[in-house]
Amino acid sequence: MSELKKDIFKSLKPLYYSGYRPKLYIETYGCQMNVNDSEVVAAIMQKAGYSITKDIGEANVILVNTCSVRDNAEQRIWGRLECFKVEKKRRRDLTVGVIGCMAERLKETLLENNTVDIVAGPDAYRKLPDMLEQTERGQKGINVLLSREETYADISPVRMDKTGVSAFISIMRGCNNVCSFCVVPYTRGVERSRNPETVIDEILSLSRKGYREITLLGQNVDSYKYGNVNFARLLQSVAETFPNMRIRFSTSHPKDMTDEALETMSRYSNICNYIHLPVQSGSTEVLERMNRKYTREDYLHRIEKIRKILPDCAISTDIITGFCGETAKDHRDTLSLMREVAFDFAYMFKYSERSNTKAARMFEDDVPEKKKIERLTEVIALQAELSLKSHRKHIGSVVEVLVEDVSKRSNEDLCGRTPQNNMVVFPKSGCKIGDTVKIKITDCTQATLKGKIYGGQA
Repeated sequence: MSELKKDIFKSLKPLYYSGYRPKLYIETYGCQMNVNDSEVVAAIMQKAGYSITKDIGEANVILVNTCSVRDNAEQRIWGRLECFKVEKKRRRDLTVGVIGCMAERLKETLLENNTVDIVAGPDAYRKLPDMLEQTERGQKGINVLLSREETYADISPVRMDKTGVSAFISIMRGCNNVCSFCVVPYTRGVERSRNPETVIDEILSLSRKGYREITLLGQNVDSYKYGNVNFARLLQSVAETFPNMRIRFSTSHPKDMTDEALETMSRYSNICNYIHLPVQSGSTEVLERMNRKYTREDYLHRIEKIRKILPDCAISTDIITGFCGETAKDHRDTLSLMREVAFDFAYMFKYSERSNTKAARMFEDDVPEKKKIERLTEVIALQAELSLKSHRKHIGSVVEVLVEDVSKRSNEDLCGRTPQNNMVVFPKSGCKIGDTVKIKITDCTQATLKGKIYGGQA
C-alpha cells in the first residue's frame, strides 16, 4: 500500500470512531447462491461498521463476488478488474477485493494483480473485516480456507433487492458429487446442511418484513440432511409453517430427487410446481464421462415420475454441448431428449474446460470450437421452439401471478411469475408490487406471457 493510502486510512480512523461509516460496494456475478452470499457479506460488513452503497463512485471498498463455472464468467471479472484499476488511479484510498469461487480457484494469480487488495474464498467471509485491517498495514488480505462446518446460519443476510417480495435462503453449502466438468466441489467444499430451525427463523424474519416468496438454495438441495430431517421433511415444515408464503427451491439432482419430495410438493399448494433438473446431456455415454451417476433412461424415468405426481409442473434444465468425446450421435441424443421432455426453459452452454477438474485431468477437450458453437446453436434454436410451444398452451387461461416489479419495457406495466415460474407482463390496472393477482393470458413470446387483470386480486 502506498504511503498516501496509509495516511488516508489514519486520517479516517478518528472519523470512523466518531460515527463515520466507510462505504462498501458489492458487485455480484453467477448463481443465486452468490446473490445470497453477497447478502451475507453485506450483513458481516455492516456489523463491522460499513454502510452499503449502490454508487461505486462513493465506495471506499469494492468487493466483487465471482463465479468460476465457465471461462466466460471469469473473463468478465478480469474485465471488471481493469475498470477498477482505473478507479484506483483516480482514488488512491480505494480498496478492491475479489471474493467467492474465482478467489478460491485463482488465488495466486489474483494476488499478483496490483488492483486486488483482498482475496477471500466462500468460507472466509467472517474474516473480511480483519483482512481490510491488513490492507491498512500495507499487506494484502487473503483467506481461502474451506470449511466442513461453515453455513453462516447465524447471520441474517442484508436483503439487497429493491422490491422486498422474493428472497433466497441457503439451506446448505458445498457439493459432494464431483461432476467431472465442475469446479464447485473445489471452490465451495464438501456438503454441509443448516439446522432446519435456523431456516425457519430466517423465513419468519422475512415474513414479518412482508416478503411473499422464498427460494431454498443449495448446489444439490435433494441431498439436504440434518439429523433425521431430509429435504422432503424440510419442505413440509416450511410449507406448513408459512402457508401464505410461496416456496421454491433450486437446484435438484436427477440421481437424488425422491418421490417423497415430489409427494410433498403435491400436498402443499404454496410449494410452486416448478423444478430445475439439470440433464447436461441426453447421451448415456457422455453422462458417464461427466460422472453424473445416472443414465438417459434414469433421467427420463425421473421426468415420468414428476409428470405423474405433479401433472402441471414446469421443468427447466441445464445443457452442455461439446463435452469431451461428444459425437454427432451424442448430440442427436441430446436433441431427442429435449423433444421428449419438452422442457419449458433451459440454460444452455458450450463446454469450457476448467483446470484441475476431473475432465481436465482425464479427457481431451477434443470437440472443435466451431462444432461446439454449431451444436449449441441447434440446442438454443430447439429450446426456443419448445419454450414458445409451452407458452402458447397458456393463451386463454387464467394464471396466478405474484407481482415482482415494474416491467423493464414500460412503466405502465407490471411483471411477475406464476407458480410454474413463467414471467407474465400486464398493465398495472391499480395493482402494486407484492400483490397476488389473476391474469388472463392473451399473448406470448418464447420468453414471456402477456395478459390482463382478470377479476382482481387472487
